[in-house]
Amino acid sequence: MTLWLVASGYLVLQGFINREVAKGVRQVSIPAVPALASVQQERRLSIAYLARPATGIQGLLNQRQQTDEGLSEMRAAADSALANAPESIATSWKTFTEYLNQLPSVRSRIDSRTTDREAAYDFYNNLLDSATSLFDTQARIVPDVTAAQGGITATEAFRVSDLMSRTGSIIDGAFALGGLKQQDYLEFANLVGAYHASLTNIAPNLHPDARKRYEDLTGSTHWKDLIAAENTLIAGGTWRDGPPRGVRIDRTRWEALTRQVSADLVDLTIQQADKVSAQTLRTGNNQLWTATLGSLLALLIAVTAIVWAIRQSQVLVDRALSVRLAQLGKDATAVVDQQLPALMERLRRREKVDATVDLPMQDYGSDEIGQVADVIRRSLQAAAGAAIDEAKTRAAGVAMLMGVARRPQRPLQHGLRVIEDLQDRVGDEQLLTQLFDINHQLSQTRRFLENLIILAGGQIGRRFQNPVPMRRVLLAAFGEAQHYQRITLRKAPDVALVGQAVAGTVHLLAELLDNALAFSPPGSTVWVTCNEAKHGIAVEIEDAGVGMASDALEGANELLATAPAPDVTALKDGAQVGLHVVAELAKRDGIQVSLRTSAYGGLLAIVLLPDRLVIAEPSTDGTETAQQPALATTVTRNGDQRKTETATMPAAGVAVVSRGSVQAPPSSAGKQDRRHDRAGGTVRNHQQNTSAGTLRQPETSVPGVTGTGAAGPRAGARPALPLRQPQEHLAPGLRDDDSVHDEAGKAARPAQRPEDARERFARYQRSWAAGQAASDDQPKTRDEQGGKA
Repeated sequence: MTLWLVASGYLVLQGFINREVAKGVRQVSIPAVPALASVQQERRLSIAYLARPATGIQGLLNQRQQTDEGLSEMRAAADSALANAPESIATSWKTFTEYLNQLPSVRSRIDSRTTDREAAYDFYNNLLDSATSLFDTQARIVPDVTAAQGGITATEAFRVSDLMSRTGSIIDGAFALGGLKQQDYLEFANLVGAYHASLTNIAPNLHPDARKRYEDLTGSTHWKDLIAAENTLIAGGTWRDGPPRGVRIDRTRWEALTRQVSADLVDLTIQQADKVSAQTLRTGNNQLWTATLGSLLALLIAVTAIVWAIRQSQVLVDRALSVRLAQLGKDATAVVDQQLPALMERLRRREKVDATVDLPMQDYGSDEIGQVADVIRRSLQAAAGAAIDEAKTRAAGVAMLMGVARRPQRPLQHGLRVIEDLQDRVGDEQLLTQLFDINHQLSQTRRFLENLIILAGGQIGRRFQNPVPMRRVLLAAFGEAQHYQRITLRKAPDVALVGQAVAGTVHLLAELLDNALAFSPPGSTVWVTCNEAKHGIAVEIEDAGVGMASDALEGANELLATAPAPDVTALKDGAQVGLHVVAELAKRDGIQVSLRTSAYGGLLAIVLLPDRLVIAEPSTDGTETAQQPALATTVTRNGDQRKTETATMPAAGVAVVSRGSVQAPPSSAGKQDRRHDRAGGTVRNHQQNTSAGTLRQPETSVPGVTGTGAAGPRAGARPALPLRQPQEHLAPGLRDDDSVHDEAGKAARPAQRPEDARERFARYQRSWAAGQAASDDQPKTRDEQGGKA
């Protein structure tokens, strides 16, 4: 197609230019030659008139009329013929017409004799020179070499006729003036030599027909007489008062000779231009026809080639090596980059996958490319099969891990219930302390096993149906921590957590608290603050421990935000289990957990519970009254669901700072936590059960009234534990109001001395502190702790 466009474009352009130039020559230039010959005669008569007005102006006027007729015909033909001419021809034509437009004014000056012979002579010469330039441009722009050479020869023939006409004008003016000036003589001699030399040079390049006319011209009598007269005038030199005696020619004879020779030269020019333009026109037409036929032929060949190529490509492209390899590369890329990752994602979701069906590749035949494709297909299927086997193995391991973690749950729960019963029956404080320690250790063991269940994708066995106050949720989490005595609750809002989120939140907070306690000095305090936020409840856990490096802290926050599936290689020896458990529990309930550097040098864990998990606390008086009914909870142990009315409260030793008052914990191993409320003076009995993992309402025990708690049914079997009344140990002057202790309260007070109860609790505290100091090791780093976040 490109070759066709280039070749046809070149031929069409050449043919078009040849045609347009030939048409311009035949329609404008050739008709212009006689008109220009008339201009030459008008020049001769104008010079003679200006030299001798007495010669008369009538002949000049007649010549002007003939000139105007020829120029009008020429301009009419040029307006249509030169409309599509090249720019160079249009420019030359514009210059020529500008001189023609000046012709009327020049004639007026000649008639009024306001100009001289030299000025008129120069104007006519310039006008004829512009015409000669137009002819020369037409000749040289023709692409065809032969036509261009013939056109240049025709232009030179016209120039010869103009030069010869100029010699006639000079001598005719001299005859009219009666003398030949030196300047006119020299120009005459130069013009004669110039046009004779030019005519001799162009003779060999003339068209055969034009050469025949040239030979007839040079052999004619008037040509020879003109040469003889020119030689005589050149030999005679300048003259005054008429021609010298050696010049045997007068004005009439000179005019006749010059007219005759000028007409012959004009005919020679017309014949040469006609022959050359006809040949150029034929050449242009032939080129256009050739371009047209060649273009049609080239187009036919191109269309045929395209059709053939399309048909062949249907066979060749499908079987071409490069195309098939490229397609194989695309298929392999699609399988590796799209289908294989999608298959792995389905495996992570534990969906059923078949590698032979889910990793398809088209058949490439049995040649070398087909063999390579088969190897790639089998390699990908083998890799996918290995991934499927690994996923099955991992799923089986997870199922086994979950089963192993669930099996101890029933005996753990049973043991915890037995310990609870023993705690209710035993009156020995040391034995009660040991039972509580066993209870606490078993609670932590249960939490560790639940970590495995959570990482395996299972659910915690504990369930709550009713909302639980946020304060009790926090205290339950404190009770599951190892060193709960070092935890201090600053404040907690009067809101409740929906039942479905209680177990997971308690477990999540317990893991964070255990982490904070493990990585802070033994004597330091872990502060817990619970505030209402814009989009929920924010729980802040702050320690003064060893902290974390910036890159480790960033990685931990990313893990908490994304909660990826735990990788066994990432868990290593279990040091990061707690962090993965927190992330998994937070993802399930939509809780946001983030770690920051604490102002104390340790870590600040922020747990944001969303609005949908928080409701208003059922109690409206801001206190945890003993008259609240027990929360019905459902405890699931190894698939066995049962209804219970128990709920655990925080372990003994947890300091609670709330509502502007300090409630100090007792030191009775957490069996009964009696708190003094300065506002109302009521005594609340909170039962502690860290084994069941549920929140139990306190069984009421108010002054003077025997409740249904642990001491009530067995009051006759063993003495009841002492009950401390508000302000009973204060000096009389420091008591707020002695009237608050009514007679009924005094009657209900046990018949035991306060000093005895104080001594018993003091012994318990000393024993507990001594045992704790002996069992604590040196502070460990976070990376050395197993099962911590």
